[in-house]
Amino acid sequence: MVTSVLPRVESLASSGIQSIPKEYIRPQEELTSIGNVFEEEKKEEGPQVPTIDLTEIESEDKEVRERCRQELKKAAMEWGVMHLVNHGISEELMDRVRKVGQKFFELPVEEKEKYANDQSSGNVQGYGSKLANNASGQLEWEDYFFHLIFPEDKRDLSIWPKIPSEYTEVTSEYARQLRGLASKILSALSICLGLEEGRLEKEVGGVEELLLQLKINYYPKCPQPELALGVEAHTDISALTFILHNMVPGLQLFYQGKWVTAKCVPNSIIMHIGDTIEILSNGKFKSILHRGLVNKEKVRISWAVFCEPPKDKIILKPLPETVSETEPPLFPPRTFAQHIEHKLFRKTQDNMSN
Repeated sequence: MVTSVLPRVESLASSGIQSIPKEYIRPQEELTSIGNVFEEEKKEEGPQVPTIDLTEIESEDKEVRERCRQELKKAAMEWGVMHLVNHGISEELMDRVRKVGQKFFELPVEEKEKYANDQSSGNVQGYGSKLANNASGQLEWEDYFFHLIFPEDKRDLSIWPKIPSEYTEVTSEYARQLRGLASKILSALSICLGLEEGRLEKEVGGVEELLLQLKINYYPKCPQPELALGVEAHTDISALTFILHNMVPGLQLFYQGKWVTAKCVPNSIIMHIGDTIEILSNGKFKSILHRGLVNKEKVRISWAVFCEPPKDKIILKPLPETVSETEPPLFPPRTFAQHIEHKLFRKTQDNMSN
């Protein structure tokens, strides 16, 4: 395991600095849109991220079921992000997931360093912070822990946190239940596109190959939150992303030309449609641009699970049923790995031209 040269953001934050290092300061054009996240969250006017109640998603009553699907469809087409409530995962399990992740991050940095990843050798699983991998050398105000949590036969339990001792049991149970929720959502989205129920699931790898990757994002308090971002603006490459958080606001969505702050909805799971489903649906379902703000008063932690297709086994392209003469394919065929490369290349080009 290689220890990073840069200090962890947590170490920086607890060192008592009053101003943040220049690598963390966002470019001028971004700064104008970064406000106080607590004030932003209180705003009632303007568009709000939709809340979707999944109670009736598998109802016996056809009409009731259809009404629930239509709400999901509308949110997927207009926003590509939503708060899911009554999703079938117990409040108790979600609390346990939060507790074990929080306990790990409460360990001293030197203890967490035992799990450090080595990004230079392509080993991204483990404890890390973003390396300056772009032309602008920009950094983000977060540390994280990243690992594959499903399918169970593809996990590397040797790199999972040993402290707290119940980490593996709790996270494994959450992974199993989330995998079931992903299937439920993919079925409903398939039907919304006029496809057979199992189609999207099959197209993203099915039971064997769809990977669930957990990234616990730890955003320390920041002395100058108006100058930094926890996560810079991006769209998710996944098929779907499911997010838990510790009820501290931070997520912002770029909707109709403005940054909208997501409210903290108790017992909800935030779900993003990722690029993979946007491509398969030929842009009918949106992968929305989003970012994370930080603050002075409270540590924010989020648990993002990315449901990803296998890197090279599947060609991602708009499904034939989503394409017509009036709606030509919006995306060229690429493997998931090629899609990641394409995004990195575009980002590098953008940074070089700034």
